[in-house]
Amino acid sequence: MSGQEQRAPSAGEIEAIARATLASLPPEFAAHLGNVVLIVEEYADDETLDSLGIEDPYDLTGVYHGRPIGEKSSMESGAPPDRIHLYRRAILDEWVADGEDLATLVRHIVIHEVGHHFGLSDDDMHRLEDEA
Repeated sequence: MSGQEQRAPSAGEIEAIARATLASLPPEFAAHLGNVVLIVEEYADDETLDSLGIEDPYDLTGVYHGRPIGEKSSMESGAPPDRIHLYRRAILDEWVADGEDLATLVRHIVIHEVGHHFGLSDDDMHRLEDEA
């Protein structure tokens, strides 16, 4: 370190990286993301952790809440908007542990959650990442 104390990035800084990631997606994807709400919180709530079978909030960096676009119906109304939640403390913990560039890490998490919006499973996304 150069004598300056390093500080943890704020929720606003993580959100800015996430929004830049969404803005950089190809138009064919971006066209389907206009109603997705992006939320940065410190930790996942107990209900989210329980629904995913996760005990430690540091084990969840992000989650997509909503129905994949292929499962939506034009007859639906009153449903809450689809949401991508990012969890700042878990992201920072992974960032420190892995030493990866923060922007690269947040971009990876956001793209992963966008994949869920398009109906891809975790296995689908891992396979696509391995092939890339």
